[in-house]
Amino acid sequence: MSGHSKFSNIKRKKEKNDAAKGKIFTIIGREIAVAVKEGGADPASNSKLRDAIAKAKANNMPNDTIDRGIKKAAGDANSVNYESLTYEGYGPGGVAIIVDTLTDNKNRTAANVRAAFTKGGGNVGAQGSVSYLFDKKGQIIVDKEECEMDADELMMAALDAGAEDFAEEDESYEIYTDPDDFSAVREALEAAGIPMLEAEVTMIPQTWVEVTDEENLKKLNRILDMLDDDDDVQAVYHNWDE
Repeated sequence: MSGHSKFSNIKRKKEKNDAAKGKIFTIIGREIAVAVKEGGADPASNSKLRDAIAKAKANNMPNDTIDRGIKKAAGDANSVNYESLTYEGYGPGGVAIIVDTLTDNKNRTAANVRAAFTKGGGNVGAQGSVSYLFDKKGQIIVDKEECEMDADELMMAALDAGAEDFAEEDESYEIYTDPDDFSAVREALEAAGIPMLEAEVTMIPQTWVEVTDEENLKKLNRILDMLDDDDDVQAVYHNWDE
């Protein structure tokens, strides 16, 4: 699985402006609200909430903001009516794109996602039209500069915790798990004091697509930028080899 690190993309995300940070906080806030509604407000008995809190902390969300989000969702659970919807399609150059959303208005979300694809010269397909090109995996990314362990030590710790695979990149270590084992592996590494730059269940492309045509690159970036700007969009996965 080595060779296509998300590390540079993550660093870019973390260095974005305050508006982008607000978008990330909105995304995580919704995940916290849904986790509380589904499993209760106690992280000790709600692994989905523990994972959302860990994601919040990795993105430097203040503790009081996290606590407020949990209390708000717990106190007004009936107001949390987000629906999880996934869209699949192709962008220019045959790039496969998956869009995960959490929305309280699926008509609005569907229209916005379709508009993003259309304006960028892509098209939305049926469920399953591109997801077969990806593997759903837990992914934990560790910044080499932040980790005191060497590669062998970290790999053994990860495998002992139940990880499936380990890869060393130029600036990071990447740990992969079965989605069902993700929470347990993440918590074991957290307990061992291993700093995590990012930890989430994600979609890993099986193959990658290069886009060299300048016009296609512009259109593809337009799709991704429009999706990034949409508050209903939680995550975008693609197999563009940037």
